[in-house]
Amino acid sequence: MTRRHQLTGWQKQLLVELKELARQRPSELRILRQQLDAGGDALFRVGLHTAGIPRTKGGLRIQDDEEFILRLRSSPLLPPTVEVDHFRFLGHPHVLQGIRLCIYLDPSREWQPWLGIAGLLTRLWDWLTDAAGGNFDASTAMYHAVGGVLHQTAGTPTIVVRDAGPLKRYQAITLVARSDHRFDLTWSKAALGHHTFAFTLEGDLPLGAATTFAVFLSRLDGPEQDGLGAGAARVSMPSQAFLTMLLASALRNPEGSEQYFVVAVPHPVGGPAHLLGGRLPSSTADDLRRLAREQGTGVDLAPAKIKTEILIEWCSMSDERQEVTTRRDDRRPVNGFLGKKVHVWGCGGLGSWIAEFIARAGATEITVCDPGTITGGLLVRQNYVEDDIGLPKADALAARLRSISDDLTVAVASGSIPDAPKTFLATDLIVDATVSNSIAMYLDAFADEPQRRAVIAQVSTDSDSGTLGIVNLCALDTKLVPSEIDQGAGQAILGNSKLELYHPLWQEPTDSAELVPTRGCSVPTFHGSAADLAAVAATLVSLMGSHLHPAQSIISGTHLIALPHAAHGPRHYFHPADAGGSE
Repeated sequence: MTRRHQLTGWQKQLLVELKELARQRPSELRILRQQLDAGGDALFRVGLHTAGIPRTKGGLRIQDDEEFILRLRSSPLLPPTVEVDHFRFLGHPHVLQGIRLCIYLDPSREWQPWLGIAGLLTRLWDWLTDAAGGNFDASTAMYHAVGGVLHQTAGTPTIVVRDAGPLKRYQAITLVARSDHRFDLTWSKAALGHHTFAFTLEGDLPLGAATTFAVFLSRLDGPEQDGLGAGAARVSMPSQAFLTMLLASALRNPEGSEQYFVVAVPHPVGGPAHLLGGRLPSSTADDLRRLAREQGTGVDLAPAKIKTEILIEWCSMSDERQEVTTRRDDRRPVNGFLGKKVHVWGCGGLGSWIAEFIARAGATEITVCDPGTITGGLLVRQNYVEDDIGLPKADALAARLRSISDDLTVAVASGSIPDAPKTFLATDLIVDATVSNSIAMYLDAFADEPQRRAVIAQVSTDSDSGTLGIVNLCALDTKLVPSEIDQGAGQAILGNSKLELYHPLWQEPTDSAELVPTRGCSVPTFHGSAADLAAVAATLVSLMGSHLHPAQSIISGTHLIALPHAAHGPRHYFHPADAGGSE
């Protein structure tokens, strides 16, 4: 051991456990060397007898005896890592930059410190078994094309990519500044913004893209430039073409500005290329501009001539291209809103939350309407903030929805409902959150409109607590209008003693059930918190979404829901409009 550092109590415990395991299984485990590095990590080189691990064609080629470096951190809060000091595993899935084994894909769940060194070695053995058995899917290995590691430098802006784009071998593109921490990538070179380019490599970067400009350029020309001799040598020199594009782009940007670039790295098993976004400091960019003005953009500049101290800063890439990204709500009920056009009438306790959840679910168009104005007292339960006080509810909510997604079109209709019926004849869903008798009568008439394609959903909560929710759904093929669906459900539920929890939804509120928010002639309202109403709204949105999936027929009926802390009774009940009910 070196004398600069001492083992922590945690590292000492692991060392004792390791020595005991080696004593018990001398033919399987050997401790070859141990040391502390400058950062305080304890490094233990161990030998494992791996002859008994089954091999499969296409799996990791391991020898009968392998050596590994266990890097044990100073605290159990930091998961250990396992490394090798050779490049025999280079390019295999879940081998990071050729030397580090990705034995913990999600350390927060998979690293179990209470299992100690035995747990770590078991995890390593299982990893080797899967790797040698060909059980790792290279097409899904994270960042496999760039050495399996995330390229991101703290403090750099995020580059957002949503359009697949043509992605030619060399392509001029533009980064449009959205804020000081975000650029949007557009494949048009005519847009206003930072002029740069996308450069598609001939092959992957199994060692990663490096942190210095000189090493990065050498790696563009293939692993053989690192002395590895891996793969077939590339005849062309991509670094020269990259430099030509870099010089041409730098000339189009002002003095004193950094120079960005995008690299598309082919995945070893095909499919969409992995995108990296990098930038060079302004001083380097100015040198490139000066060089291009003096010698042209086709200057021959070998990587070996690049100053070794020039660093590349890697930007976080928010790669949202459909071919590489799956929506996180893909298999959830709200996926029924994806691509839909929706109206939300009433932007209060339920409507303001419902509109946001539908926006996040991927609706393409939302129209909101509410004649009310935001006051400070509403903030305890409605989806608004201090700066919204004094604004029309519909305007403030529309602004919030627009901030959620660039792909969403939001319209504001004046008054209580849109004044042009044609604007909602073609919509997919109308959510009535007004609890208005006149609007309910209007929707009854609209339900009989032969050109209607919209499902009608009427939502509300209870006056006493705001912990109950109801949504009446009126599908296209029903002969009933919304009020008839509500009345039918009410008669059935009021006659069912097991559903007493939901009886208040059809009964007149008692004096104590409603809240008078201010002195004077104040309109009574219902009790409710933001936490309760957001939860009720979210549940109702999921239930509505489950009826909107194309593969399912939309059934008219009434959903009743209760939050966990509501009074005793079933948490969910559905009453079909043409039959009994089901829990």
